[in-house]
Amino acid sequence: MAEHPRPLAYDPETAAALFDEGDWKKSFASEPNGGNCVEVNLGSTGLIGVRDTKLADSPVFVFDAGEWEAFLTGVKAGQFDLA
Repeated sequence: MAEHPRPLAYDPETAAALFDEGDWKKSFASEPNGGNCVEVNLGSTGLIGVRDTKLADSPVFVFDAGEWEAFLTGVKAGQFDLA
C-alpha cells in the first residue's frame, strides 16, 4: 500500500476527545459478552474512530475517510483473513 502523509497528528490515548461518546457503534457481529470486537465512531468532522469494545479506556485509532475506505475495501477483498 502507498504511504500517505497524515494531516492530523494525534495521540491514541487522548483521541477519544475527538468523538462524541454517544456515537460509538458496536459491531453487529459482537458477542453478547463483549467478544473480540471493536466499536466504530463515524465522527462529524470526517474522522473515523476505532476502539476495543471490551476496554472502556481503550486507545482510539483515528482514520480519515480515504484511509477508512481503503481498509473496508481490503476487508471485503479478504486481505486480512487469518486462514
